Amino acid sequence: MEITIVPISKIKMNPNNPRVIRDDKFKKLVKSIQELPKMLEIRPIVVNDDMITLGGNMRLKACKEAGLK
Repeated sequence: MEITIVPISKIKMNPNNPRVIRDDKFKKLVKSIQELPKMLEIRPIVVNDDMITLGGNMRLKACKEAGLK
C-alpha cells in the first residue's frame, strides 16, 4: 500500500457508504481532527484509483468541516 498526501478537494465521497455519524458524534470527530490532525497519519482515509473513499467517508467529511486542505 502506498501512502500519498493529496488535497482533500481531490477526494470524492463514496455514494454507497453505509455508515453515517450524526450530530454530537460528528462534532466530536471534527473536534478530534482539529486537536490531533496527526491521527490521520495513523488512520488515513483510504481511496481507490478514482479517488473515491473506500474507508473514512466520515473522516473526510469531518476534515472538510474542520477546514483541512
